Amino acid sequence: MTITLEDVRKSIRNIPDFPKEGIQFKDVSTAFKDKRIYNFILKELADHYKDFGITKVVGIESRGFILGSSLAGALHAGFIPVRKPGKLPADTYMQTYDLEYGTDALEIHTDALTPDDVVLIHDDLLATGGTVNAAVDLVKKFGVKQVFVNFFVELDFLKGREKINPNIPVWSLIHFE
Repeated sequence: MTITLEDVRKSIRNIPDFPKEGIQFKDVSTAFKDKRIYNFILKELADHYKDFGITKVVGIESRGFILGSSLAGALHAGFIPVRKPGKLPADTYMQTYDLEYGTDALEIHTDALTPDDVVLIHDDLLATGGTVNAAVDLVKKFGVKQVFVNFFVELDFLKGREKINPNIPVWSLIHFE
């Protein structure tokens, strides 16, 4: 059986009123549990970025680690975790940001990247853009050569892409309008 983007879209479960009332949560773990769909997703992402010269993939905690680390391997790049405060053991930079349902912060090790790096920031889902903008701000502290941003799923109706710096190329595999 050949997997299609429509198969991937259908494999994503909707959870109403999570994490709070009024939010329709897209649960991508249902796509990840099917090895055929997971491998299709990974191949599509890797094929898109194979000629971009990516040296590091930055995965955003926590679901950005799932595909992000596999994507780094497929691209022969290093993997850098961006985590919630207090979870990284060495010196970090911190960036706070607003979520659609509160505020939070992210951290990255101060020695994670160099100015020679070409970075792909990966997260599972783009909603309002707050989380990825915090990750972009962290990566920019290193003066890297180029930054790309990628998502497995984008919720177009929340217009998160509009909040990302227009000079940063953004690509998402699946869109929900």
